[in-house]
Parts: sequence; C-alpha cells; structure tokens
Amino acid sequence: MAQQHLDPTDPTTGPVTGDALAGYLRARATEFLRALRLHREAGGAAGAAEGTVDAALALRRSARRISATLHTFRPLLDAEWSEEMRPELAWLSGTLALEHACEARLERLLLALHRLSGAGVLPGQPDGGAAGRASSPAGVEVSRSKNGVAVGSRTAGAERLGTAAPAHAGPPTPPATPERGNLTVGAAKAGALMERQLTLARTRAHSTALQALGSSRFHAVADKVALLASEVPLTVAATVADLRPLARAAEERLTDAVSALPLLTAGHPYNAEALVHGLSPDPAPHPQDAPWHQVRLLLRLHRYALEVLRGDATMDVRLLASGQALNRHRDASEAAAAAAQAARTPRIAPATAYALGVLHADQRHEVEAARFAFQRSWQKDTVRTT
Repeated sequence: MAQQHLDPTDPTTGPVTGDALAGYLRARATEFLRALRLHREAGGAAGAAEGTVDAALALRRSARRISATLHTFRPLLDAEWSEEMRPELAWLSGTLALEHACEARLERLLLALHRLSGAGVLPGQPDGGAAGRASSPAGVEVSRSKNGVAVGSRTAGAERLGTAAPAHAGPPTPPATPERGNLTVGAAKAGALMERQLTLARTRAHSTALQALGSSRFHAVADKVALLASEVPLTVAATVADLRPLARAAEERLTDAVSALPLLTAGHPYNAEALVHGLSPDPAPHPQDAPWHQVRLLLRLHRYALEVLRGDATMDVRLLASGQALNRHRDASEAAAAAAQAARTPRIAPATAYALGVLHADQRHEVEAARFAFQRSWQKDTVRTT
C-alpha cells in the first residue's frame, strides 16, 4: 500500500510561506485570549457552569494547536522562545483536560455497566426513576461529605445504573442466568465504587485546574500568548521558506508510526493477551496501547499542520474518521484501566469484583473495536492513493 501524502489537488499549489504560519498562530492566540476572557466572566456569574466548561474547552483547543504548530514548524521560529513556550502550553492543556476526562470516563463506565447487567431496575433500587434529582454537568450524581469533598453515593450509583440509558437504546433484556444474576447484583456496588473513585478524582482535577488558572505560571503563559497575538517571532528565513516540507515531514512520521502498528491483529475481534495484562496485579499502562496513543498524537500534529497550510475551513473527512477511532481507543483503554484499578480495591465483595472484571473485558473489546475501525478508515484512505 502506498503511503498518504499531502493532497496534490489542494488549492495551495504554490509555496506556503511564513506569513501563513504567522497568521495561523495569531488567530489561535486571539482565540486563547477570547476564551480566557469568557472563562473569567463566566466564573463570576451565577449558574454559569456551562459557560465555564465551554471556555475551558476553547482554552485547551487553542493551546493544543499553538503547541503543536510550534513543534511542527520549530525551524522557522525563534528557538529559545519556542522551547520555553511549548511545554507550558502542554502543561496547561493537560491540566484542563483532567476534569473532563474523569467526567466522561465515569459516564462511559456507568452506561457500560447498565448495558452489561441487562436490568431495567437493579437490586435495591426503588421504582420511579431519577426524575427531579440534581446532577453534575456530566449527568453524574454526587453527594458531599461534611468536609465538602464530593463523593459518590451508593444509592445514587445504583439508581444511575438503572436509568443511565433509555429503554429503547439497547437490545431486549436477555433471559436471566446465574451469571447475569451475579453481574446484576455486583453491578450496583461496582457502579457505586467507580462513582466514588472517579468523582473524587474529578473533584481533585477541578481543584488543580482552578489552582493552575490562578497561578503565576499560567499568567506567564497568558502574557506570552498575548504577545503572540500581535507579533510572531519568526526567523529571517521564514519569510521566504516553504512550509510544505515541514508539514510533509509530520505526515511521514505519522505514516511510519502507523506502519509499525499490528493492523492485522487489529482485524481480530478478540485479543486475549490484552485481557490477561489488564487483569494482572501490575498497574502499569497497557503495553499494547502505547503505540496507538502515539499514532493519535501524530495524527493530531498532521491535522494541525494541514490547518496551517489550508486554513481552518478545510476538513479532511478521512483523517477525521481515523482520529475519532483513535479517540475511542484512548477512552476505552483508560476506562478499562479504571475498572481494573477499582477491582484491586481491598476487601470488595466477590460479586463486585466479578462485575468489574466483566466491565474491564467489555472495555478491552471496545479497544479492539476502535483499532479495527481505525484500520478500516486508514486502509481505505491508502487504497485510494495507490
């Protein structure tokens, strides 16, 4: 199969010089400052949680793009400034992403437990649903202890598991079996355990983000971005240099990383080695996942480089589909790791451990499905270019 290359039919047929790079960075810096202003305004308004979340997402989006662009086109930028700026933007983006990641992971795991248990109402849950209960922005109920730290409620966890998805969203409930009975009994306790752990992690991530946004380190980053909005420190050569070779180098790093992936293994629906590692006592990250995560990062760098060359309005549907598959891969692998970590909790009931084991296996199957989806979208793209 031939490797992908920059589309020769792209309207940018001539050299793309440093002016395009400077314009892109100024636009992203302006987005960053606008998001920062919205975040500060929303933070002081009552009931503005949604606005704060949107502003934080916009901050992450612009910070990621600036950092990635500094990485891809670093030979055309002031070296000292670029090397100081990139890690600070990466720190900010990563810090702001933690709370959202915990929130999305909890929702994903609770929905999976509900689907796997196949019970409309879990044991111990009163009939009547969840109407009228307060929830967090992600739709996950929390209660607060006396010291103000958010923790999950066992009752809330069971009720959430029983109402996490509408009845028409899944297949009919399978007939009762001893195994399914054990899973249903353990699912409520497993859901409550996951809710306690991930809600606490989310609360800590929220506090960390607030501290970061109020720190002198963040203010230094914001000052540098403000300067970037008006002046981009390009090298002298950047005014006449062509950006396309550097963008092509980012693309080649991506295709090399993809060629090293076990795409044939990704075509199989079951990967026993992945399950064995995930349920082992070793809490280290799954060794099979690392190269896929690296491809996801390289694909993002490639997409952002194309944005510099072609403008924001251009959306490559093929790259978008591949990126979505890799995002699902990341989400499922991290959810599986969270389930395995919860299963290592001391003195949990056997039914709870069983439910967490089934949940872990389900999320590892989701990992394999995402790898297969990436394989299909990526190879469809390369076949077109042969």
